[in-house]
Amino acid sequence: MLPAEVEARYFSSNEEAIALAPQADVFWVDQFTLKDPPDAAIAATRARWLHTTLAGLSNIPVDLARERGATVTKGTGLTSNAVADYGLMGVLMLAKRVDQIVRAQDRREWLAFPPCNDDLDGANALIIGYGAIGSRLGDRLKGCGMKVIGVRRAADPANGILAADEWRARLGDFDYVILAAPETQSTTHMIGAAEFAAMKPGARFLNIARGAMVDQDALLAAMKSGHLAAAFIDVTDPEPLPADHPLWDAPNTIITMHMSGRGNLPTLTRAAERFAANVRRFLAGEPLEAVADLDQGY
Repeated sequence: MLPAEVEARYFSSNEEAIALAPQADVFWVDQFTLKDPPDAAIAATRARWLHTTLAGLSNIPVDLARERGATVTKGTGLTSNAVADYGLMGVLMLAKRVDQIVRAQDRREWLAFPPCNDDLDGANALIIGYGAIGSRLGDRLKGCGMKVIGVRRAADPANGILAADEWRARLGDFDYVILAAPETQSTTHMIGAAEFAAMKPGARFLNIARGAMVDQDALLAAMKSGHLAAAFIDVTDPEPLPADHPLWDAPNTIITMHMSGRGNLPTLTRAAERFAANVRRFLAGEPLEAVADLDQGY
């Protein structure tokens, strides 16, 4: 798949990657084979191009890449449909409380009534981060009859988009609040105690973005207090979540171990094809696809 003039070198550990990195003009760095991808990327001192299959840049030392003048490409759009499907599943699970039904099955208990049977038709959803994933999820939720408002950097009222500085004032309007924004240096704990308190009583919260973007102590408090009806948490901080972490015992909380974006064969095939096409562009001196904005951090 790679052009014949490209010499590909492979690694299976941090140590091998760090040893090979200084020789690389192009360095594909991911958490699938590395315990600490940024350390390996730091060692790629001559690399003119760094690549990650993640949609965010947690694998990349962004400031150093900018300082070195390296181009960074990422996996924008590779898992968008898969994660959007997963988000739809999360909304449906919270609306119908499928988790409680499955637990009743485990107990061999025949429930006389559904634990929850809310309609999605007419419900209001806020999707914080209305990019490749968020917009696809929005389309799916609209197909269920939901009223969807998205959040982007700039407002677009005609298309139901709030600006990045507007959504907090509207949190009390929504039945479902869904975090799907990219992780950057400025988004740590962007959802905390104040945001949870501003949500309407009985709202449902979903995180399909990154764990560090939510203050988990505040989430735990919101769930224990009963202020939120339920939560669907695909991502945590740290990952894996330690077995003794109190979030495991949070009431009405579904934790799915960051399964949403796990690569299936079509996703991995698209990732390889995009990288190979970008290698050809790189050799030809052409602009690369899916280049990250290092100033924005994603």
